[in-house]
Amino acid sequence: MFSIGDFAQYGRVSARMLRHYDAIGLLRPARTDPVSGYRYYEAAQLARLNRIIALKDLGFSLQQVGAILAEEVSVPELRGMLRLRRAELEASLAAAGARLAQVEARLRTIESEGRMSADDVVVKRTGAVLLAELSGIAASYGPEDIGPVIQPLYGELCRRLETAGVTPAGPGLAYYEDADAPETPEARTVAARKLAAKTAAAKTAEEHEPTPEAIVVHAGIVITEEALAKAGVTTDGTPGRPGTTSVTLTPTPTGLGFDVVALPALDCVATVVHRGPMSRVLPTVQNLAHWIDANGYRSAGYARELYLECPPDQEKWVTEIQEPVVRA
Repeated sequence: MFSIGDFAQYGRVSARMLRHYDAIGLLRPARTDPVSGYRYYEAAQLARLNRIIALKDLGFSLQQVGAILAEEVSVPELRGMLRLRRAELEASLAAAGARLAQVEARLRTIESEGRMSADDVVVKRTGAVLLAELSGIAASYGPEDIGPVIQPLYGELCRRLETAGVTPAGPGLAYYEDADAPETPEARTVAARKLAAKTAAAKTAEEHEPTPEAIVVHAGIVITEEALAKAGVTTDGTPGRPGTTSVTLTPTPTGLGFDVVALPALDCVATVVHRGPMSRVLPTVQNLAHWIDANGYRSAGYARELYLECPPDQEKWVTEIQEPVVRA
């Protein structure tokens, strides 16, 4: 079983949203500890969560979603609903394209249930790496919010590395952490816009769902201390004095327009290779979730993303998902 936080990560929703779905009877946890009140979910419940999100993104109210799920709507029926909703949105609002892409991703995940490809999952240890990075705030952990943040970060990071004369020594590596509170102006703006959009879209008071938790997105590229030293800085940001790399997750400014972080090794990660754009990563990470659940592990944090191949055609992207795990 998964804790509510782990289950939220695999479903790319917030824990507050899951608690809301529990409160209204839309998605009950598999077990609730009678003493602590902690909620626990099973991997099989991802199927219902996928349907809830897909139907909600199609424009149905949560009350309507509950009624549709009670009728055990089939995949072909979901496809039919998607086509009708697509025609309406394309006729009235061209900006709905991004949302439709995410609906398609959820539907592909639903269609693959029970017959997911047997992707090879490898449990291994990762080494420590030195990263040049830029970071930003995404409104949620969903691909629709991560993508628009991380892609410009990588474009800008590559430009700044080239300007500084720092040659990358390895692939891109992204990692994530919770943004507990919107302390920065950027984070407050994101949170305010998200809340305003959800409030405007809700038709009744019961549809006002909690705002998803913001996520700090770290877009990094592997570099070496030697490359930094040639550019006149060290890993602690002191110009002209080479030093050793301390194992820390605190990014250090370099004065070159990007930060440096010594990302520590992970003793145990479950890895799987995702092929294609990251907007379609859900089936891969949920396949990994099933494997972790079936093999006696549990998640120990957000997955890292190691971008092995990133040609201009995103269909040819190859990304290794690195999920830190411990024995359950």
